Amino acid sequence: MSQRIEIIRSVYESYDEDRRLVKSQHGRLEYLTTMHYIHRYAGENAKIIEIGAGTGRYSVALAKEGFDVTAIELVQHNLEILREHGKGLDNLKSFRGDALDLAAFGDNSFDVTLVFGPMYHLYSSDDQHKAIDEAIRITRPGGIIMFAFLSVYAIILSNYLYGDLRGGLLHNFDIDRDPDRRYIVKHTEDQIFTGFDIAEFEGLFAHKPVSQLHLVAADSSLEFGELLTSRELEESSFAAYADYHLATCEIRELLGNSGHLLYICRKESEQNEEV
Repeated sequence: MSQRIEIIRSVYESYDEDRRLVKSQHGRLEYLTTMHYIHRYAGENAKIIEIGAGTGRYSVALAKEGFDVTAIELVQHNLEILREHGKGLDNLKSFRGDALDLAAFGDNSFDVTLVFGPMYHLYSSDDQHKAIDEAIRITRPGGIIMFAFLSVYAIILSNYLYGDLRGGLLHNFDIDRDPDRRYIVKHTEDQIFTGFDIAEFEGLFAHKPVSQLHLVAADSSLEFGELLTSRELEESSFAAYADYHLATCEIRELLGNSGHLLYICRKESEQNEEV
């Protein structure tokens, strides 16, 4: 078993992933935002695949809405929970698999491809590009691909609020020893969760056959507000904040404040790929 897979397995066998998107308001906001964009692009008869499906919060919900859903999850513990949640849904298929190898699926097979967990745990450039290329390959021309990733700057801020700023800086940045002593993002397995500079993440797609549609803050700074105040908004206030968030979640100046981000792109048509 590779070190990367062992890291993922050890994290998610001891973490309550099943409740992550429901136990806090920033988790609920992430879910609400992500579903907002899925619904924006998933047509009535869309075939959807979720890679890194966790315990199935998105896959099961989308299958219950009538979509044809395929869920891929690497961690057996999560997959078992997903299958329990999805009992009786004939339009939900689930498999154990890795974002780096989707050979079981043919080219141009899905209308919407969701990659919501893998980029958090891909530490080498080769693996990052392999996951992106596989997601693009299995998506039909004109189809939509959504990648979730973490803001390295939000990780630094959350580590500060958790009282571990020094560790966050050491794990998520390297110091380029030039006269300006610039901070450079690095990706190493001892981070467990790896974060990206936004421009760096966009750069991964520079020569891919996709067109960027949106870059979205999924949970804004609500997580930091909860950490600072140790309280949640009243439901009416949360609803108002969610409306505000959906209206502002693509403002570029605000993106780095969000722990979770969504990169949404469209696969180019075959004609465009040949040009």
